Amino acid sequence: MDITPYMPAWLFEHGAGFLIAVPLILAAITAILPNRKLAWWSTTAMTVILVIVAVALAQYEQINGLDIYRMGGWNPPYGISLVVDALSAPILVLIAGMAVMTMLYAMPATVAEVEPKKRAPYYAAFLLCMAGLMGMVITGDAFNVFVFLEVSSISTYVLVAMGASRDRRALVAAYNYLILGSIGATFFVIGIGFLYMETGTLNMADMARILTEMDGGSRVSMVAFAFIIVGLGLKLAMFPLHTWLPGAYAYAPTQVTAFLASTATKAALYLLFRFTFFVFNPEFDYVAATLTYLIVGLGVVGMIFASAQAIFQTDIRRAMAFSSVAQVGYMLLGLGIATTASVAAGYLHLINHAVIKGGLFLAVGAIWYRYGITRSVDFRGLSKTMPWTMGAFTLCGFSLIGVPFTAGFVSKVALADAAAEQGYWWAVGFIMLSSILAIFYVGRVLMIAYFQDPPIVDGKTVAKNEAPLMMLIPMWILALTSIAIGMNIFGASDIIVGASERAAEVLLSAGG
Repeated sequence: MDITPYMPAWLFEHGAGFLIAVPLILAAITAILPNRKLAWWSTTAMTVILVIVAVALAQYEQINGLDIYRMGGWNPPYGISLVVDALSAPILVLIAGMAVMTMLYAMPATVAEVEPKKRAPYYAAFLLCMAGLMGMVITGDAFNVFVFLEVSSISTYVLVAMGASRDRRALVAAYNYLILGSIGATFFVIGIGFLYMETGTLNMADMARILTEMDGGSRVSMVAFAFIIVGLGLKLAMFPLHTWLPGAYAYAPTQVTAFLASTATKAALYLLFRFTFFVFNPEFDYVAATLTYLIVGLGVVGMIFASAQAIFQTDIRRAMAFSSVAQVGYMLLGLGIATTASVAAGYLHLINHAVIKGGLFLAVGAIWYRYGITRSVDFRGLSKTMPWTMGAFTLCGFSLIGVPFTAGFVSKVALADAAAEQGYWWAVGFIMLSSILAIFYVGRVLMIAYFQDPPIVDGKTVAKNEAPLMMLIPMWILALTSIAIGMNIFGASDIIVGASERAAEVLLSAGG
């Protein structure tokens, strides 16, 4: 449904700035709110408004084309520009949409996981994180990418550490994340510095134009590209730079884990797509070599090794975290093959995986909420004690494996087709092998939950104790979205596949 006719005209003029500025301002207000429920209500209302604005801007862009917002009325390259195009618009909708889903879930979850006095600052940090992610995606200025990257990262370290109320290991996980995230940010900003030295501008479109005129530039550009790849690789948990991720995902509050798994690494991947194809050019020799030998190689190795590591995890949260590293490998494979079809497939898997993994982490969090369990062996009989939660987990698990009629199947088939078209048959084999490994770590949980009886405590079978409705609603929305994409219900698959193809065309036309 086209909602643009119902939106005020000013929204299409200032909406891009609204997406960043308003949550930043509200974060400062939320941090000092004395009423915890008011903090939740204001944050949730903000996320609903942002998703409406993001959808309206995405539809406006689809109808009218590229939308550039000039901050303060200054034209780029002297002023800062915010860009809503076919590449950034779907990611904006994804971030805002997942924020709404996780905020609904947060109402009961934070009561159990975050101390009362910390809840208002917790929601303030969440708003900061969301504003930072929005800024990373929408800005057209390379240095501001770094600024927003740090806004989101610093707030994320805080959010992960707040899991200490439930598990003290969250502090160690947040510390590791802080150290490695800071190293990644340092690499990235050094790369931006080298790029500025080479081009004399920080506007990404100008950087792209100057580098093309210089036929890729000198060794300074090569060094800049290397630093940016390593910096973003750390942020997006590219194998083997992923060591911060399992701990952060396992011990953060459940809402934070679901939100980060669905958005933070995806925003960093988006930047990798943007810099590789838009700022640089796959026709430059050093970029082509990096994509072919490094990105494709690390993507495939990550798919297999991370999936294998997931099999041996006893904690379901760590298994899902290693699974996320493996799924990043699929997206990197699409990026590395560097054709329109492969980039579209990688981008499509980025969106689909956000939906799938968000649903899985919400289900895992609901199970902890009711029974305080995270080990796979403790999931005995959960299909009987938490049937709706396990139902959503099962649908998302099937999608993670790539079972037909699910979102995961659609993007994996698209990726395999793109790889086969370029003669990467060995990569098709690794996609299938990684999917088979996913059967083991997802199937093990399903076997325990469906084919074992609930445990007996004090002579009585553990009673049925389903998750609260506020947890089930977002969980099932994501699970059904996965099925809707897989079966193209209401044209869901056509919409997302079409958006991915438009994003790939933007990248390839910019890079070419």
